[in-house]
Amino acid sequence: MYVDQFSLLMKLKYLSVLFLSALVFASCSHVYTPALYHQDIAYQPKPTSFDTAKSLTYVSAGLGGYTNTNLNDVLISGQLNLSRGHVFNNFNIAYGGFAVFGDYQNGSNDKTQPNYFSDKFFGAVGGRFSANAFVTNGNVDFRFIGMEMAYSHEFGGYADFRKSIDKQGGYYVDPRTDLFSIGLTTEVIFHNRNDNTFQHGIRGFLGTTVGHDQLDDTYHNANNSSSKFLHHIYPKASYFITFKDFFGTFEVGSAVFLRFGYKF
Repeated sequence: MYVDQFSLLMKLKYLSVLFLSALVFASCSHVYTPALYHQDIAYQPKPTSFDTAKSLTYVSAGLGGYTNTNLNDVLISGQLNLSRGHVFNNFNIAYGGFAVFGDYQNGSNDKTQPNYFSDKFFGAVGGRFSANAFVTNGNVDFRFIGMEMAYSHEFGGYADFRKSIDKQGGYYVDPRTDLFSIGLTTEVIFHNRNDNTFQHGIRGFLGTTVGHDQLDDTYHNANNSSSKFLHHIYPKASYFITFKDFFGTFEVGSAVFLRFGYKF
């Protein structure tokens, strides 16, 4: 009886050590993804049915912050956006370009690690397209179904770093510098009762970045196909406000992004 209890105790200790080791390994593992992975989609303003102008140009600047896949690094970026929006009978479109400049800050404190760095610059340029159908009821446009897409090309020290360690092997890295994302949206936008230039909008987005993700063959290799699929799906919620010729957006998802701009 005593031998059986001792054997059980030793097995429990052994399993505990394995479990703790797995946790330590998981927390220390570093995953390097593209700087704009799941961050390339952004709210694109469009004229509403109650706007006087049916075509508008939007210029804005913003600041965002987010973490990488396993939450141990921080990315801070600024963004410039230029887009053009049009409203037709029960249909909207918008298209434009953007530029991003930021800093990738390494969360590791172990300076003895091979290829250690404290931070690296990244930049990106790209384009976006958005379209939706809507119906109007009083002071509200129900943009009940829409689609968003974005293409971006990344450059800078962080992109060069990922390419370098990908060639070395032994790292969890997605070396892609060109991303294409697409997804569906739904939105409600309305104006104040006595001022149609004072507008608010709430939009939901659900989409994915298409193309092969090398991390599916390494970091996510143990996951089944359903888990891998869900890993690539990402949501985003946006709040939009405009007053006369000025507007702002606040977006949350895997990142927080704040933007202010001017329309004409």
